[in-house]
Amino acid sequence: MEVALAEARKGLGRTSPNPCVGAVIVNNGRIVGRGYHKKAGTPHAEIHALADAGTDAHGATMYVTLEPCNHTGRTPPCSRAVCEAGIRRVVVGLMDPNPLASGGAGYLQKQGVEVVTGVCEKACRSLNYPFIKHVTTGLPWVVMKAALSLDGKITYQTGRGGAISGTKSKEFVHRLRNNIDAILIGIDTAVIDDPSLTTRLPGQESRDPLRIIIDSSLRTDPGSKVLTQQSSAETWIFYSTDIVTDSQKIALKRSGAQLHKVPATTDGQVDIKEVLHILGEKNILSLLVEGGASIFGSFLRNNLVDEVFLLLAPFFIGEQGQPLLTGYSAETPDQVTRLREVTTSRQGDDTLIHGLLS
Repeated sequence: MEVALAEARKGLGRTSPNPCVGAVIVNNGRIVGRGYHKKAGTPHAEIHALADAGTDAHGATMYVTLEPCNHTGRTPPCSRAVCEAGIRRVVVGLMDPNPLASGGAGYLQKQGVEVVTGVCEKACRSLNYPFIKHVTTGLPWVVMKAALSLDGKITYQTGRGGAISGTKSKEFVHRLRNNIDAILIGIDTAVIDDPSLTTRLPGQESRDPLRIIIDSSLRTDPGSKVLTQQSSAETWIFYSTDIVTDSQKIALKRSGAQLHKVPATTDGQVDIKEVLHILGEKNILSLLVEGGASIFGSFLRNNLVDEVFLLLAPFFIGEQGQPLLTGYSAETPDQVTRLREVTTSRQGDDTLIHGLLS
């Protein structure tokens, strides 16, 4: 199953709205076939593994990270293909939470195939947190990522940019972006940093996530990097005010931006919850939130964050720096937003703190 998980990870960030799935076929103690789901609309992991195994699949055991599908969508049901290939035993990591596709295990058992479930279930589940959340709620899995100093500052001076994390942390962030459907920032970050929000992995196949800017009054510069650089990914701008000119809209659209007007909150800001609903409807399964402080505060205040990565640099900045959060507060211990399943690791000189909120 660990080999099947390694196969599944090859599809991270590329299979939405489908899950990441890996499959391995073993016959007489030897791996004879392996495969993973590469893209929605293409063959599933089981089909790739069966094709790789050929006639060696007959009488073999298949290890698959997610229950084989039992319905006809853009591809035929994998449960039938498994039976037709003569697989005698199927070991499943995680049962499919999608009621439309589930039932494959039951079908296989009715056909006389031995089925074992729940093997490495936690790892198989964590691989597909975005798919599980989307199929059960219609919303994307929200990942918050920030680099900060020991005293919790994300800039050296309020209103000014400047790198906080080291080289290893930056490499980690690009690997993270490579596995995510979309990346989101607020207009202040867009103006101050003029970021590219691309994925840059030397020597590896990488892809740029969809870029999203929360910009209530359309202050985004049509000449900014996100709109003028060479990238296969689109840039979407969500705004809320009616006080924008046609010239603003035309200039941004000419630069390639897609504009989405959404309702405003009582304080006149873009309704983040509505943004997430739209992204879910567009089959965006995972969203990386990269700042700034008011955006982080808004997501946390509304309980919209599922996973957190904090890159802690080994130095202090001082009171003139921008704090990690604005617009969010916890006044008593029982009000704090607390991470669970917390892990720490090193990224060069930086410390990576990871945890879940959902």
